[in-house]
Amino acid sequence: MAILTTSTVKTEQAAGDSAPSRQRRKLAPRAFYWFVWPAVIAFALFHTLPVIIGIFFSFTNYAGYGTWDFVGIANYVNIFRDDRVLRAYGFSFLFAIVATVITNAISLAIAMGLNAKIKARNFWRGVYFVPYILAVLVVGYVFQFLFSNSLPKILSGIPLFRDNILTSPEWAWTAVVALAVWQACAFSIIIYLAGLQTIPADIYEAASIDGATAARQFRSITFPLISAFFTINVVLSLKGFLQVFDPIIALTNGGPGTSTESVTMLIFRGGFSGGEFAYQTANAVIFFIVITIVSLLQFRVLQRREADF
Repeated sequence: MAILTTSTVKTEQAAGDSAPSRQRRKLAPRAFYWFVWPAVIAFALFHTLPVIIGIFFSFTNYAGYGTWDFVGIANYVNIFRDDRVLRAYGFSFLFAIVATVITNAISLAIAMGLNAKIKARNFWRGVYFVPYILAVLVVGYVFQFLFSNSLPKILSGIPLFRDNILTSPEWAWTAVVALAVWQACAFSIIIYLAGLQTIPADIYEAASIDGATAARQFRSITFPLISAFFTINVVLSLKGFLQVFDPIIALTNGGPGTSTESVTMLIFRGGFSGGEFAYQTANAVIFFIVITIVSLLQFRVLQRREADF
């Protein structure tokens, strides 16, 4: 009787698996393509195609207007001989490394505080996320007024802040770091909070019973278990800070002189208003390759450390 019932079920299933249903299963992936293709075409038109055109012009002497001729790899060779370009790369890397370290240290500390059992925890989480949604140029002008007018009056007893720090070639970059870190911490805090909430509270309770101090719990439990989130934050932070542009425009506009001129600002200035379209396009290609290599190296090194944990 059981065999008969099973046979009947199989027969009904075979009957239900008719030609129209098989056709619908074959057509389903085709419907998915109709959703994907518009995005692919838009990405190709507004991203891939301009990149290819830019790479093409990087082998010419095109100034952004008029005629042009092929010059081969002359633009790429000249970039490595240009002192202004090398200074911009040096500033960008110094700025990015310092800002990345400060951002992740502050963000992790704040995230641990916001993850603890405190009053109005959700309110404070919202407060710390506000800088991320504010326009960086608007905030930058507020910081510019703070550094140029308020701090010289409030901290007149400190030689560094007695005058406008934005006019100092040696220290103007620290003001840019302060603005960039202030805004970047908001996103990093969210990432660290997400990581901290994946750690079971039972682990901390067991460690406390064993007599582990807060510092030991951080070294042996917290940081190893959020190492993947640390990797994400460090890679995104360094990549973003290497491309710093808006904070510099708002605070120093690259000055005094060219002391705070980043690579992205140099590309923008020379490419769009300096008659160096092809030259700065070659610079942009090199900068893209540099950022890609740095990001891949970061992933390789940090993921090895995750495995060690």
